[in-house]
Amino acid sequence: MLLSRLAHVSQEVAATSARSRKTALLAELFRDAEADDVPIVIPYLAGRLPQGRLGIGWKVLSRQVDPAVEPTLTVREVDARLTALGQVSGTGSQAERARLVGELMAAATEDEQRFLFGLLTGEVRQGALDAVAVEGLAEATGAPAGDVRRAVMLAGSLQAVARALLADGPRALDGFRLTVGRPVLPMLAHTAASVSEAVGKLGACAVEEKLDGIRVQLHRDGEDVRVYTRTLDDITDRLPELTDAALELRGERFILDGEVIALDDQGRPRSFQETAGRVGSRVDVATAARTVPVSPVFFDALSVDGRELLDLPFTERHAELARLVPEPMRVRRTLVPGPDQAAEAEKFLADTLARGHEGVVVKALDAPYSAGRRGASWLKVKPVHTLDLVVLAAEWGHGRRTGKLSNLHLGARTGDGSFAMLGKTFKGMTDAMLTWQTERLRELAVEDDGHVVTVRPELVVEIAYDGLQRSTRYPAGVTLRFARVVRYREDKPPAEADTVDTLLAAHPEVTR
Repeated sequence: MLLSRLAHVSQEVAATSARSRKTALLAELFRDAEADDVPIVIPYLAGRLPQGRLGIGWKVLSRQVDPAVEPTLTVREVDARLTALGQVSGTGSQAERARLVGELMAAATEDEQRFLFGLLTGEVRQGALDAVAVEGLAEATGAPAGDVRRAVMLAGSLQAVARALLADGPRALDGFRLTVGRPVLPMLAHTAASVSEAVGKLGACAVEEKLDGIRVQLHRDGEDVRVYTRTLDDITDRLPELTDAALELRGERFILDGEVIALDDQGRPRSFQETAGRVGSRVDVATAARTVPVSPVFFDALSVDGRELLDLPFTERHAELARLVPEPMRVRRTLVPGPDQAAEAEKFLADTLARGHEGVVVKALDAPYSAGRRGASWLKVKPVHTLDLVVLAAEWGHGRRTGKLSNLHLGARTGDGSFAMLGKTFKGMTDAMLTWQTERLRELAVEDDGHVVTVRPELVVEIAYDGLQRSTRYPAGVTLRFARVVRYREDKPPAEADTVDTLLAAHPEVTR
């Protein structure tokens, strides 16, 4: 498949809000694709590179290269070139990367250059595209959408299912089954504004602690134990504690869903950054395990002794979990019979927050496990942190945000009257907000290098965020986690923005 075809469809999908039209566009694209194109086409459409981040800086990408007149690049050729680019290292690597990027851009037409630029800078963002791609695949191949969705769930890979479907047709779906040793995409939760709202929606439910840890899926088949992340990465070798824990459990063959979390001497959670750093550490695992040990906490069972549990109600799955896993390794929970008992759920939330955890997940007792989906039967509730910060700069957008100032640089007040940058965000912005902030920030601009527009620190914006973590990239030594724009506060002068000291005082778990 030519890259130009993919770039054109990407642009059309971004330009329409109608799900039916997106589905039709993708179905037509998949009909034209070969099976071996799909593992590249699907991540490209969603704005992902199969190779991960390639370390290509703005300086390299901003160099002007005359485009090709006619499209000749195929998606597989582009993938091969980017793979080669990602393997460049050592002395002279920066110059070699620049050369390879220049050659790629010179082989691309103007439209293809725009698409590649957005792909390499992370600006090709198509919200919930994987879900639409499932429907497009179903339409393109004549397979029932529900069967395609379930196969993706069990395979843990939309690309693998798409390749099989395009090669062998709907009968290929029979080959995707829940298998110990092959991870599946985890079930996720929607958000509720309060525990009372969540209990009101679900009725009889379990209210469980929401831990600020790392999601894991544990597979055991006899003496063989594998541990996977929510993105299905195999991290078994990094967490020997989990292998030991799995081998102590009663069963011989099972799949469990849970989290790992680092706790201090008092049993309170250490910062998320410490847990994440430990899980991400590949060097000297034995020392890391002694320094920052992690504890597994399980909350669901997907398969036990060869019996698939996904379609069973949560009460039955939890009964199997309780049979296998001792209470200290299970998530703390309370059962709520219905909305008239919401006060008990509120008390459990307060107790959970006092224990240092980030909130609760409210789960319907009769719901199946909707792997790979954000099911309406799981609702997470956690306090929302907000700050009033000052916009220090903004970055020009790409893709559908071309011509708009998008990624905001956010600052808090310091003791000397200046501002310390705490991070960036492009999330939470409507099209109307993008238009407004572009005009407003251009009025405040003091410098524009073609990528970043530095502005006078006069505009206050309310930011919601999930937490704080240490960072050497920013002057205060911390950065915001999952920051997103709530609204602009033109009623507030910069002198009333929040301070770094206020922020640090609100998060002693990070600063102690």
